[in-house]
Amino acid sequence: MRFVVLLLALAALVGCGGRPNTSPVGERPAGTLIPTSVTTPVPVAPVATATASPPAAQMTPESVSTPPAAAPEHAAGRPTAAPERAPTQPPATLQPTAAPERAPTQPPTTLQPTAAPAQPETQSTPQIPQIALRQIADGFDRPLHITHAGDGSGRLFVVEKVGRIRIVRDGQVLSEPFLDITDRVGSRANEQGLLSVAFHPRYRDNGWLFVNYTDNDGDTVVSRFSAAGDRADPSSEEVVLTIEQPFANHNGGQVVFGPDGMLYIGMGDGGGAGDPLGAGQDRWTLLGKILRINVETLPYTIPPDNPWADGSGGRQEIWVFGVRNPWRFSFDRSTGDLFVADVGQNRLEEVHMLPAGRSAGANLGWNVMEGNECFRRNDCDRSAFDLPIDVYPHSLGCSVTGGHVYRGAAYPVLQGVYVFGDFCSGRIWGLRQSAGGWERAELLQTRLQIAAFGEDESGELYVAGYNNGVLYRIVVE
Repeated sequence: MRFVVLLLALAALVGCGGRPNTSPVGERPAGTLIPTSVTTPVPVAPVATATASPPAAQMTPESVSTPPAAAPEHAAGRPTAAPERAPTQPPATLQPTAAPERAPTQPPTTLQPTAAPAQPETQSTPQIPQIALRQIADGFDRPLHITHAGDGSGRLFVVEKVGRIRIVRDGQVLSEPFLDITDRVGSRANEQGLLSVAFHPRYRDNGWLFVNYTDNDGDTVVSRFSAAGDRADPSSEEVVLTIEQPFANHNGGQVVFGPDGMLYIGMGDGGGAGDPLGAGQDRWTLLGKILRINVETLPYTIPPDNPWADGSGGRQEIWVFGVRNPWRFSFDRSTGDLFVADVGQNRLEEVHMLPAGRSAGANLGWNVMEGNECFRRNDCDRSAFDLPIDVYPHSLGCSVTGGHVYRGAAYPVLQGVYVFGDFCSGRIWGLRQSAGGWERAELLQTRLQIAAFGEDESGELYVAGYNNGVLYRIVVE
C-alpha cells in the first residue's frame, strides 16, 4: 500500500514540472528587464544635427570654422542620450562643446570664444561685431551715393537720383545744393539718374569733381565740373565720355579715383535679361566693364599699363570685364585691394576682391557664370574666371549694394571688415578674411532699401535709405 501511494505522488510531481512558463515578456516591467542603455541605440546624430548650424540671422555657415555649441537644455530634453546610460559613447560627442565642465577633455580656451560663446570661430579670427545705425540727417530725395571731398573740410556729399548733390556739414543739410543738374539728368527709370560723384585727388587745389549720370536720352555721361566753396558751377560741365545705352537698366554708375590717381568707371552690360548683347565677355564694347582712364587733361588719355592699352586685344579703356551691373565698387584705402559687388540675374549676388596690383584684365565671369556657378551651361570652365569671395542666394536679397572696408579709428573691432548690403532685403553684412578664406556675418537687419554706403575722410562708414531719405552713420554697440 505504501508503495502504491509513493508511485501516485511521484507521478503528480513529474506532471507539474513539465508545464512551461507561460507569463509573457510584455507583462514584465520593460525598464527592469530591457535596459535602454544596453539594447537601445543612443540617438547621438539627431542632437548634432539640431545644433550644427547657427541661425541665419547671426552668422552664415561659411563664417563658422567649428560647429557651434548645443544649448544644454537641448541635451536635457533627450534622456536616452545621457552619458551615464550609454557609457560606450564619449562625453565630448554627446555634450555641448561650449560647456567645458561637461567636456573636460577639451581646452576651455578653444571652446569658449570671449566675443560670443554661442558662435565660436577660429582662434586667429575675432568675431565680426554687431552694428547699429545712428541718424545723421534726413530729407534726401532717393539718395544713391555718399562720399567726401578729401579736402579736410569734414563735409559729406550725398547724391540724389533726380540730379542734385547735397552737402552735410556737422550733421546739417545745407539748404542750397552743391550741384543741381536736374535739367540734363534723365531719371525716369529705376536705374537712371545722377548716380555718383568722385572728387579729384587734388580737389583742394583744382576744384574738379566728376559725375556719372544718364541723360535725357538714357545714355551714360561722365563729366567734369568745377567748384569753389559750397557750390559747383552747373555751366562748367566738360563731358569726358558718353556711352550709348541700349536699355534703361544695368547702367552701372560708379565713378571713383583709385590709389593710382586714375578714374575708374563702372559700366553695366547694357540691360536686358541674360546679357542679350553678350557684352560681358566682349572686349570690344565698353558695356559690362570697369574702365580706367587718366583725366589729368581732357580729352582723357589711356594709362599705358591698361591691359589692352595698345588696342590690339580690346578697348583701351577696359580694366576689368565680365560684369553684369557693378553698381558699387571701392578700394580698400589701406591695401589698395578692389572690392566689386556685381548685381546678379536670377539666383546669386556676388562680391569679388581683386588684390592690389593683380586686377588688370580680370574676368569676373558674366555671362558665362552667375556668382560661382555656371549660368547657362553646367560645363563651363570656372578656372578661366576670377571667382567671387562671397555669394548669397535670392532668399537673402535680390540686389547687392557694395560698401567699403572699414578703416576708421572709432571701432577697432570692425577694422578690416568689408561692410555691404542688399537693396531688397535691407540686410547689412560684414566680410572678413581669415586663414580659411572669407567669413560673412549678418551685422544688422534693417527696413531700408540700401542703395548707397559711403565713408568720410577719417574712414567712418555711412549708409543711406533710398526709401526714407535718411543718412545714417554705422556704429558698433
